Formats: sequence, structure tokens, C-alpha cells
Amino acid sequence: MAAPMTLLVGLDFGTTTSSGLVAEATVRRNAVTGRMEWGAVRETFRSPLVFTPLSGERLDLAATLRFVDDWLSRGGVDPGGGAVVGGGALVTGLTARRDNAVGLVAAIRQRLGTALVATADDPCLESWLAFQGSCAALSRRHPDRPFIHLDIGGGTTNLAHGRGGDVLSTGCLFVGARHVRFVPGTRRITALSEHAAAAFAALGIAARPGDDLAAADLDRLLDWYLARLDRAVGGGAVDPAAREWLGHLQVPFRMPAEATAAEPIVTLSGGVGDLVYAAVAGRAAADVTPFGDLGVDLARRLLAHPRWSGQWSDWVPVGGGRATVAGLLRHATRISGASIHLPDRGRLPLADLPIVGTLTAGADDRLVAAVLDLARRCPGGAALRVTGIAPEAGVVRGFGGRLAAALETSWPARQPLVLLLDTDCGQSLGQAATRWGRIDVPLVVVDEIDLPLARWCTLGAWRDGVVPVSFHGLSG
Repeated sequence: MAAPMTLLVGLDFGTTTSSGLVAEATVRRNAVTGRMEWGAVRETFRSPLVFTPLSGERLDLAATLRFVDDWLSRGGVDPGGGAVVGGGALVTGLTARRDNAVGLVAAIRQRLGTALVATADDPCLESWLAFQGSCAALSRRHPDRPFIHLDIGGGTTNLAHGRGGDVLSTGCLFVGARHVRFVPGTRRITALSEHAAAAFAALGIAARPGDDLAAADLDRLLDWYLARLDRAVGGGAVDPAAREWLGHLQVPFRMPAEATAAEPIVTLSGGVGDLVYAAVAGRAAADVTPFGDLGVDLARRLLAHPRWSGQWSDWVPVGGGRATVAGLLRHATRISGASIHLPDRGRLPLADLPIVGTLTAGADDRLVAAVLDLARRCPGGAALRVTGIAPEAGVVRGFGGRLAAALETSWPARQPLVLLLDTDCGQSLGQAATRWGRIDVPLVVVDEIDLPLARWCTLGAWRDGVVPVSFHGLSG
């Protein structure tokens, strides 16, 4: 039976633009996999794209939060009301590097609580979300083809390589439209990012704020940016210290071992991707940027790319410029199974728990003790991945007994420990690990969770028999 309707919220604050989405959803059990998932997701509010408010080189927090409050109100979200159980908020690109970005994250947490993960400057998560929100459906329909997705915004290009709908590697470049800012409709420079200044110096471009950027210099810069994209897609973005990158490689993009020699399908999202697909659909862009940045110029170069230009019309993903926030709303939060070990529901929610390690059914006593020792050093609590525990009595009792032996030795009385299982035995494992309640440990076990390689997780409040779990800090 489907759970009552809940709300999902996605908020994205990028270098150039910000936006929000609100959707209603139910929780259902997938008839094929048997796992709990979001069902009947229906978008109820989509904000317009707005320029991310700035005050000098800092975020204008007051103006940004006025947008947030308006979006939540129009989406029917009551801050603090408890109806929001999934989604997330991202502060991305150059905006994440503003010195007061953390204040925006804190303000969002005040409005939406710990059930919603808010993360700043998490480029691998952004890459994963953009893939999921844009080209994952294409990738699943063509599982034999490798896909490389480029989410090109104002400050960064987030890369994700995937097959069959699964992301196999991620990376991030400081290549985007907003590194050079102009008076809209002209080539008069108003500002250069530190990355653009480094590229100008290396390329011998003398123009500075207040100058007009000559056509030849613009071409030289665009050539260099496109060469970085080519290099990354070709598997050459592995060494951030290499001089060729001039500090523009934020996260190395290593092609996975599963990659084949087949030419990848390249898809786009972000503001620049939106311009490319708009042009493919017959909506011509302005000759000189109306946005005061390089977006139109980068789009025009991509449209003429010698290898990729034919793909823009043949492989059109969903999501467009909203790929990251759409992926955030639908994919950042998983739903646990119903076999949860949670003796005290008041222990939830738990926010930003570091995931300190992974244990398997075959882990010996020394490994169990070592991983729990790492978790013990996290005073606010910690989480562990637990994989491959077959839901059989002997397996659960054996592994749970090893956990119990380590926990009863010296686990702090009030320190939460969360076990994240990929199989269906959460309640029975929790009972075995606490010796059926005789060990007083604030242990929470949630099961039937797809476990990404993430560094942190947030558990929302128990609701209708399940728990929402959000992951951030994804590994590349």
C-alpha cells in the first residue's frame, strides 16, 4: 500500500542562476526489485530561473532567501511543518566558493530541517545528479553505449561517465560561462575570475576589466576551453597539478576500468547545454551575449564541434538546464526498507554523519573492531556501510555477534551509530548486534538501501514505517 503523499524539494544555487522545484510523491514498493522507492512523483511548482543574487563578491543572503521563501510558499511548503522528506539543496560552481555560502546552507537547514541535505561545494555529487536528472534515461535505453555527460554552467563543467544508467566516474573542471563577465550585449569586460585571469596570462591576453575583449583574444580563450573539454572527455583529466590545466581541474576525471574503446555519446545540461539544445530546436541565440558572459559563445563552439555536433540532435536528454535540481529532487534521497532497527524513533533525524567504512559478512573481528574504532572517534555519531549480509538466521547472528562483541567493550553511551544495509535484515541484525537490547547502544539500522560511495549521510525522521536517507560527498 502506498504511503501518504509527501513533499520533495530541490534547490540549486549556481554561479549564474538559481532555481527551485517542489513535487508531491508517494512511497511504494517496486514490484520488480522489492525495494521501497518514490512513486507517483508529480511536480507542483517550478520556479523561474533567477540570477543568483550577489553583493560584490559575496552572496546577497537576504535577497537569496527571499527567493527561497517565495518558492516554498508557492510550492505549498510549510517551513518546519515536517512534510518535506526528500530532495536537497546545492550551492554549486563559483557560488560555493563565496565566503558566506555556509550561511546560505545554515539558513536552508533552519527552514527545512535535517531531513533535507544541504551541501556546498560537492562537485562529484553535482556531476552524479546532473547525469541522473538528464541523460540516465537515455543511458538505460542504450546500455551498450558509454555516455559522458557535461553539465556546463557559469563556473564549472561537471562530468559523469555512465553505462546502463549507472554513473561509473565523475569529475569537475573550472570551465564555465561566468569566468569572464561583460556589460550585457557588449564585449566590455566587467570582471574576471581568478581562473580566467590565469588563462588570460598564459594565453597572452592583455585585456582587463574596463577593456573590450578583442575577437582574436576571445577565439583564443574559447579554443583553450574547448581543448580542456576535449582533453577531459578523452580521459586526460587526471592530474590537477599539470601545467596544461592552469588550476582549472578541480576533481580528476578518471575513466573507469569498465570503459570500452567505443566512442562515447556526449550529452549536455546546464545553462550552456540549454543554449545548445535550444539552437538544435531552431531557437537562434543572440550574436553577442545578452547575459553578460561566455554562454552563447561556448554554445556556438559546441554546436560546431567536429565530433560531437551530430550528437546534439540525435541524443537529446531530458532536464536541460534544470538537470541538477531535477536529479537532486528525485535521486538524492533513498527510501529505506521497512525492516528497521529503531527502538527509539526520537533518535531521528540525524544530519551529516560521516560514513567511515564498509563491512561485509566476511569481516573478521579485527576489521570490525578497527572500523568501529574509527566510528567511535566521531563524537556526533557515524555511519557504516554493511554489504552482502544474506537475510539468513545464521549469517545475521554470526555477523551481529561480532558487532556486539566490539560494541559492548567501550562504545560511548549516547553516541549514535548507523548501519546502512543493502539487504533486507535491518531489524534482526540490530537485535543481534545489541544482544536483543541488553547492550545499551543508540544503534539505528536501515536496510534495502542502494549504497553509493559517499562520505556523509543524513537520516530523516521515521515516517509511515520507513526512513529517508540522503547521501552527499560522493566519491569520483
